[in-house]
Amino acid sequence: MLIKQLTVFLENKSGRLAEVTKVLGEAGINISALSIADTENYGILRLIVNNPAEAAAILKKDGFSVGTTDVIGITIDDTPGSLAKVLTVLDRNNVSIEYMYAFTGSTHAGKANVVIKVEDLNKAMEILKGSGVDIMPPNEAYRQ
Repeated sequence: MLIKQLTVFLENKSGRLAEVTKVLGEAGINISALSIADTENYGILRLIVNNPAEAAAILKKDGFSVGTTDVIGITIDDTPGSLAKVLTVLDRNNVSIEYMYAFTGSTHAGKANVVIKVEDLNKAMEILKGSGVDIMPPNEAYRQ
């Protein structure tokens, strides 16, 4: 199943990231994973949270520009070369990765979690499942 990711566009100025995390924390929203990329003028904050719809509504109400994006979560062995195997499978099937990030806290010992965004999510899911890759269920990603 696909995971809902929040994408928050932030002005690249001091304190904006702190504001987002404060607003979410005060609302009882738990952040499972995040990634931030910035340019000179703005940042793109990507978040996996325990309640994406509520978090998006809260952030929008507080004046943040927020969108939701479907991404794939996978669980791989936490060993050298495990990620390369998955990426090779996708490459051999002409699936280009737009971005990805990893996070800790897998409920499975010796495993790592990875979030992947590709153009054709359904094709990638079929390829990954067919290759024996463990797809992370949303409730595990959201940690509900």
